[in-house]
Amino acid sequence: MAATRYRRFLKLCEEWPVEETKRQRDLGVFLRQRVAQAFREGENTQIADPEACDRMYESLVRIHTNYYKNKYPRLKDTSFTGVTVEDCRMILAT
Repeated sequence: MAATRYRRFLKLCEEWPVEETKRQRDLGVFLRQRVAQAFREGENTQIADPEACDRMYESLVRIHTNYYKNKYPRLKDTSFTGVTVEDCRMILAT
């Protein structure tokens, strides 16, 4: 069963984009590092808490697929400050 979990996490890592504008602060890079740490032995890794592993995977899938963004759509693309999404990306870029 650990092999299946490992393959699912690998597939998620492949699909997760890496944002070049956020060097050393990118969630995709952090996710890849954590998966590499958690599955040091690859498919042969023993998982201490399979239920927690599955919950973690499902949570990451919801983030990756924008589940809550689609479930609760925003009426406007700006915040209370009036700053647009593109402006926020430029501000947060390294």
